[in-house]
Amino acid sequence: MEGQAVESGFNIVEKLLGITLLGSEWVLWLLMFLSVVSIAVIIERFFFFKKYKLGITDFSEKLTGFLQQKDYDEINTLCKADISPEAAVVLKGMESKERGSKAMEEAMDGYLIGERHKVDKGLLFLGTLGNNAPFIGLFGTVIGIIQAFNDLSMNAGGGPQVVMGGISEALVATAVGLFVAIPAVIAFNAFNRTVKKHFSRAESIKKLVVSHFS
Repeated sequence: MEGQAVESGFNIVEKLLGITLLGSEWVLWLLMFLSVVSIAVIIERFFFFKKYKLGITDFSEKLTGFLQQKDYDEINTLCKADISPEAAVVLKGMESKERGSKAMEEAMDGYLIGERHKVDKGLLFLGTLGNNAPFIGLFGTVIGIIQAFNDLSMNAGGGPQVVMGGISEALVATAVGLFVAIPAVIAFNAFNRTVKKHFSRAESIKKLVVSHFS
């Protein structure tokens, strides 16, 4: 009676096997979709950062000269000619100069925090995809191998030829996963480096401005 109850009960292995036998093709379609999204994010971020063309050395020299001369109108004109975080943070500080250096510093810090969220847009997706796409591909490969060996069990007389085709198709999922991950990782590292460069410069510019009004 107990054996019959076990046989008629829920068999999780059979249920999971039934899911895996759906094949790995859906994993490939998922990877291709993620690849398209990744390329779209990379293109959008490329043109976004391309707008930042600030020559930091020339900008710093001009800014320092205008600060020494207390020519604040020229500072505003200089900064409005560029949309980079380095220039924008100066404008935020200048808006609060009448309230003192502490207010300027707080305004500039607040701007940099908000701007960081804007420039980081899409980078989390690229980083996550770069780290996990190979595992998604590996998951598809495992599913394909399970399916191939299930085909062999159903046709034991067919020999190795029964599984070879299925295994070779399954390995494609791993290759596609790497194909999707590599560009995402490269783009993530490049964009992340650009973000760090601009914000380290913005921090230096902030200290320069605040020190002048302190």
